[in-house]
Amino acid sequence: MTDHTVELFVLKCAVIETGLRATLAEFDTGSSGALSQADNEQLEPFIKQFDLANRKNAAHMSRYYEIFYLLENDIRRLIVETMEAAHGPKWWDTCVPAGVLEEVRKNREREAQAAVSVRSEDDIDYTTFRQLGDIIRANWSDFAGMLSNQSAVSRVMSALNMLRGTIAHCGVLAEDEVDRLKLAIRDWFRVLEGPKS
Repeated sequence: MTDHTVELFVLKCAVIETGLRATLAEFDTGSSGALSQADNEQLEPFIKQFDLANRKNAAHMSRYYEIFYLLENDIRRLIVETMEAAHGPKWWDTCVPAGVLEEVRKNREREAQAAVSVRSEDDIDYTTFRQLGDIIRANWSDFAGMLSNQSAVSRVMSALNMLRGTIAHCGVLAEDEVDRLKLAIRDWFRVLEGPKS
């Protein structure tokens, strides 16, 4: 091998490494990647003024919030895709239980009266795990081939809904509740394995 070949190899590796680091940075979900550098710099002086115990709890709970965010939105996506495929784009108006429609209407109305930015144009984004379970159960024939069974769906959604309150309202999950969360997530993925013969 000549010096030129070695130099060329090292340069190619450096280019590949730079590209890989840039790609990985795009998908980095670490806590420092959540805010832009400018936002971090602007907020840091305020964050430092909060109680240390609360800052530690916030850092600890951020991972559970992330898991809930991913799980809840993935379930919403599953419902939307399944229902649109079965009933078309107007499925919300014809297939969602009346109680869910009413709760979503109230949530949207409260948000509008508070004069805050609209969280979403999609009604399903105003639902809880319990309501998502209600939609699935009310349309079980559309989900029966992909989810294991109704009672498992009900149990998992109920467990997730109970845990959601602590996370969504800035509480701290006790250690046994963390275990319950892990089990509920595992159970959801078992439900997704579909019916057993």
